[in-house]
Amino acid sequence: MIIGGKQFDTENNTYIMGILNVTPDSFSDGGKYNTMDAALRHAEQMVREGADVLDVGGESTRPGHVQIPDEEEAQRVVPVIRALKKEFDVPVSVDTYKSYVAEAALDAGADLVNDIWGLKYDGRMASVIAEYGAACCLMHNREKAEYHAFLPDFMEDMRECIRLAENAGIRRDGILLDPGVGFGKTCEMNLEVISRLEIMHELGYPILLGTSRKSVIGLTLDLPADQREEGTLVTTVYGVQKRCAFVRVHDVEKNKRAIRMTQALMREHDLRA
Repeated sequence: MIIGGKQFDTENNTYIMGILNVTPDSFSDGGKYNTMDAALRHAEQMVREGADVLDVGGESTRPGHVQIPDEEEAQRVVPVIRALKKEFDVPVSVDTYKSYVAEAALDAGADLVNDIWGLKYDGRMASVIAEYGAACCLMHNREKAEYHAFLPDFMEDMRECIRLAENAGIRRDGILLDPGVGFGKTCEMNLEVISRLEIMHELGYPILLGTSRKSVIGLTLDLPADQREEGTLVTTVYGVQKRCAFVRVHDVEKNKRAIRMTQALMREHDLRA
């Protein structure tokens, strides 16, 4: 896979997408990084700890969030993206489902569009990504957690996202798929889709797993958002075992260590010594 001119070996490695929310109201870190200085300091820390991509979000998509105007969202992310591209040699993603924001972010130098609606919310999104030759992450989502048969319906939803991307001419080596943990699913559905991640490989694209601090961990362990680190690490290890190409996380350093240890256990070992 190619993101921002950099090659990612998604067959053999699991990379880290570090979360940089420049919002006042995100569910676990709202308001912590919504000034330029704070955003750049946190980005520097994540890069130092091993983040391979930085994902910039300007609107909270937590349950019950209030949608903000496109212009306001763009004003939040564009200056940060410009600064990140100037300061750091890592690809930058914009977390948005609005083509106006995506276009502004791509003009500012963003390399990937992370769309929580998998191109289904905004009819212009796919063509904008294709026009810029950008990469994209297509996440599974539904307005309600209502399915005839969860996993078959989930897979068909994902195929629809892929069709939108391919029909628009988005380059094949720039497509990531995200199962959408925490979106349009019950807690049990979230657990099921994590446990069955391997079925997504039949779709033919790399997988990104985003579980960091999410409600499925909180509900399972009965813990608030700031105490879900261990639960997140377990899902990261599971993602490596299921051959996920990326994990999207808040805590880069500990997840990087968990990935390295898991990969060491999974590889063949030379016992001749």
